[in-house]
Amino acid sequence: MERRDHKDQPLIDDIRLLGRILGDVIREQEGEAAFELIERIRQLAVAFRHRAEAKADQALKKLIEGLSGDQAVSVIRAFTYFSHLANLAEDCHHIRRRAIHERAGRQQEGSLPLTLQRLRAAGIHPADVALALADSHVSPVLTAHPTEVQRKSILDAERAIASLLVERDALLPAERPHNEVQIRARVTQLWQTRLLRFTKLTVADEIENALSYYKSTFLCQVPRLYHELEQGLGLNSPVPPFLRMGQWIGGDRDGNPNVNAQTLRLALSQQAEVALRHHLTEVHLLGTELSMSAMLTSVTPEMQALAERSPDTNAHRRDEPYRRALTGVYARLVANLRELSYGEAAHHAVAQQSAYDSSDDFLADLRVIEDSLIACHGEALTHQRLRPLIRAVQVFGFHLATVDLRQSSDQHEAVVAELLSSARLCPDYTGLQEAERCDLLLRLLDDARPLRVPGVSYSDLATREIAIFEAARALRECYGAQAIRHYIISHTETVSDLLEVLLLQKEVGLLRGLLSENAVADLIVVPLFETIEDLAQSDTILRTFYGLPGMRSMIARGDSHQYHEQDVMLGYSDSNKDGGIFTSSWSLYRAEIALVALFDELATAGKPIRLRMFHGRGGTVGRGGGPSYQAILAQPPGTVRGQIRLTEQGEVIASKYANPDIGRRNLETLVTAMLEATLLQPTQIARQSFLDTGAELSRLSMGAYRALVYETPGFADYFLSATPLREIAELQIGSRPASRKPSQRIEDLRAIPWGFSWGQCRVTLPGWYGFGSAVETYLAQNPKGLSQLRRMYLHWPFFRTLLSNMDMVLAKSDMALASRYAELVPDVRLRKKVFTAIEAEWRRTSQALSQITGEGSRLANNAALQRSMRHRFPYIDPLHHLQVELIRRYREGAGCEQVKLGIHLSINGIAAGLRNTG
Repeated sequence: MERRDHKDQPLIDDIRLLGRILGDVIREQEGEAAFELIERIRQLAVAFRHRAEAKADQALKKLIEGLSGDQAVSVIRAFTYFSHLANLAEDCHHIRRRAIHERAGRQQEGSLPLTLQRLRAAGIHPADVALALADSHVSPVLTAHPTEVQRKSILDAERAIASLLVERDALLPAERPHNEVQIRARVTQLWQTRLLRFTKLTVADEIENALSYYKSTFLCQVPRLYHELEQGLGLNSPVPPFLRMGQWIGGDRDGNPNVNAQTLRLALSQQAEVALRHHLTEVHLLGTELSMSAMLTSVTPEMQALAERSPDTNAHRRDEPYRRALTGVYARLVANLRELSYGEAAHHAVAQQSAYDSSDDFLADLRVIEDSLIACHGEALTHQRLRPLIRAVQVFGFHLATVDLRQSSDQHEAVVAELLSSARLCPDYTGLQEAERCDLLLRLLDDARPLRVPGVSYSDLATREIAIFEAARALRECYGAQAIRHYIISHTETVSDLLEVLLLQKEVGLLRGLLSENAVADLIVVPLFETIEDLAQSDTILRTFYGLPGMRSMIARGDSHQYHEQDVMLGYSDSNKDGGIFTSSWSLYRAEIALVALFDELATAGKPIRLRMFHGRGGTVGRGGGPSYQAILAQPPGTVRGQIRLTEQGEVIASKYANPDIGRRNLETLVTAMLEATLLQPTQIARQSFLDTGAELSRLSMGAYRALVYETPGFADYFLSATPLREIAELQIGSRPASRKPSQRIEDLRAIPWGFSWGQCRVTLPGWYGFGSAVETYLAQNPKGLSQLRRMYLHWPFFRTLLSNMDMVLAKSDMALASRYAELVPDVRLRKKVFTAIEAEWRRTSQALSQITGEGSRLANNAALQRSMRHRFPYIDPLHHLQVELIRRYREGAGCEQVKLGIHLSINGIAAGLRNTG
């Protein structure tokens, strides 16, 4: 205990410092009485959690019920900001502990040094690692969604506080008071800054928010990560670029009518501006550093020619070839900035120049400078800025990140049906059987004629959708092929879903040539398998698709056209909402095994097709969340092979990437997990007995889950009453509606607000429900079943990781707090029936985990999260109590602005405190 406290003392000190400063600011801004009220609520909430006072429950209820709207808002703001500040202190402590471990030579799981050490121990030479990286593709993809709660203004202020916290460790005692004054200023700024938006978040706002992470983290930290990898490998040449960034914001139309061709153009224009302004700044600073005189050092002929082409004729720089060359480079980038984003540079060049045709041409000029420095005894001058800039240009180009396009399959179907009907080619496309559809679509893909008829007025849907495809073609020409590469089809259920998108590509020129003449599609058509049923038939759909004439050679990629690339996206959210956590995970696991087998089979039958899994992971465990490193290593054998894309969403983006150092570490875990999964191949094919048991647990778990969610009369009413879903839908926190259809059916609700709502009321049901019943029934039917489950836990990474994630979710749940939310259900019989079922399953699942893992308590093997909860939860709990009270008032008709504001602020504070609720 003493040792733990000693290690955590700096964290405790930081939390106390921030808490004291926040308390001082509250006293100053709100008065002593407000501070005393906040402290009294905190004490009662702690007593409620620990059952330290028999009357704490009633006392807390009475105190909260007596608060005015203004008082409630003040208290909620206090606890919300404390949660935000505690997050910053934890992040700082994480960095501190990581540095201590590294200085002591103790490498943590997921670190580059440990992974490279394992590769060396396995006899894998650094050159072979570099060769593997040349054939790899790792891409985190940032997405927006309906529960994003962070305002950029708040993020910016918190980044400043985080930087000041990190600085404190290196300050002398006499320097710390000034640091504290600066922290106090930023906390004051937070207290006086509006947490919520007055208006609903627009797609443009979401684009701007996402781009802030590139400015603060990715543009600087990605080159640094590459450098650390190269240092660890000890090779003389740089590793090929393999880590790329992806983006959905501006191109993801599924269920979001606010995304269109205009937002796609805006996204790429804004992205280009961020990338080019970064490059311009670095070129400008490089020019201040490379002041070498031709009278004191020589340059290569290529470098001299680059300097001579520069418009810089200033006499003061006539003997400074690097500065002259960089002036010309800067001028050309300024032209690119004007062309691609209509922006103006901060520093004006001496004369207008022609823009670079592509980022490759810019990169070539930087290589000329690098080669000259190396050849003329100036290699030391390349490390600080030039090589990171070269790497940034390789990774980010002028487009910054690849923007994916996404739309639901039923929308494509409607557009194709309209085009065919207007062209008198098929009056009732939607009435055709699947085989008839495929035959028709294949004939049209082999016909050079377009489908659109001049003079025909098409529907708004068809006009909007075709405009997206046309914009994609134009934007690829403007920003490069890497700017838009993937077209994701939500709810892929049939082969015709894929063919329809290929036909729409052909209609605008994104598919060139005829099917019988080795046509090439510019955009990779990516099926997204989401439901349990769709996951089960994913390999069948793709087997049929690739069996069609011309498909194997259509999407050729790479300079040598050696490979086809096929991304396959797996949806975690809808499958979980369909059948619960275990069945969702099992269905995904089985789908991956089947897909790997299919693509291995295709590779033996002709030109190989490279499979890249795209994991649609969310923040919560119920939506595929949890530690990325462990999740990647738990994938079935053969599913990685150097290729992986995965989504990053909601509060997880802020928690992972708002702090630059933590952002680099999170990217590092993706790289190390990919390397270990690819080169060490730690996972083996699971024993057949494990697979059989997994199938049985899935069947039992799904039965228990669906019995509650879909077969219990009134469950939807319970859910709508016992969670803040209705209030979440009103909060201005996303550009996308919370439901796909205007109904209150669970089936129509988006999986994201479904999981978010359960997190807010601390039930966290999507992350564990059904497993306890499955284990209980399985053990009753199999006397030796517990030994089997324990073997699976010890020897099967899939099972162990899934149970570890359930363990984390259960630790974050709280049935006492959940019971408070249940009191919001007006039907007493329904409330008792459903909550009793939930609580009983919670106990069964907790017991099942203890039986299998041998650990009597949650998080026994996760000291960091235990520490986090110990420090954070006493300050999140009051937000729950206040939220329940204000929701009660609101639903009883007291819908004043302060009540609504208090509810929305509490949603923000709970989400920020739990960190992975979206």
